[in-house]
Amino acid sequence: MAQTSGKVIGRKVLRPRQQVEEQIRAAILSGELRGGERLPSEAELARQFDVSRTTVREALRSLTTQNLITKVPGAKGGSFVSTVDYRSLGAVLADSMTNLLTLGRIEFEEVANVRQFLEIPSARLAAAHRTEGDLETLRGIVERQRAISVDDPQVPTLDEQFHITIGRASGNRVLASFVAALHHSTEPVSYLDLSPEVGRTTVVQHQQIVKAIAARDPDAAEVAIIEHLTYLREHITAYNSSQ
Repeated sequence: MAQTSGKVIGRKVLRPRQQVEEQIRAAILSGELRGGERLPSEAELARQFDVSRTTVREALRSLTTQNLITKVPGAKGGSFVSTVDYRSLGAVLADSMTNLLTLGRIEFEEVANVRQFLEIPSARLAAAHRTEGDLETLRGIVERQRAISVDDPQVPTLDEQFHITIGRASGNRVLASFVAALHHSTEPVSYLDLSPEVGRTTVVQHQQIVKAIAARDPDAAEVAIIEHLTYLREHITAYNSSQ
């Protein structure tokens, strides 16, 4: 049987909903659609893309979950391009980072190192700029961490929320975006052998970080976050070496 040769140029054909989503996303990221701008109606988008309104609606719903657009109800409502914030920028960065990791273009260790380097200034800035709302969120996360066991499926999500909240509290949206993206891509808890002892130590370290941020003490926040990140790194290394 004859064999074909040459480059593989075929790509999986996207579903109509994915095509609509990708084209609108590209328009937003390129600046063709600006923050606060209202998108055409679902009926008009359906006409432009030559698809059903259901397809358009599904695409817009997906873009909403990515924080790229905001749905506003009412006669004067509609779909509006979100202004750039740490969530929307972080979502885009996280997708890119995950793709690069999956493709093997960059190593996990490289991303993890950068994440740790960024979390130190993040904690220092959070101590200087945090709000009472930030503190309330951080304390709520730690209380939930204290109340659950290490095998609870909420553990990775709560840990990610903790560090992302610190990034947001820094007051620097770009820094917050990178912390969110990098932490999402290299969630350290997922790479830990979570024993009850490790779980308890992690919660205590989180409490120390929150205490320093609450006291508006950048130096103490730096010491606390370094202690925490070093502890995680040592246990991840030990766990990987035993595998």
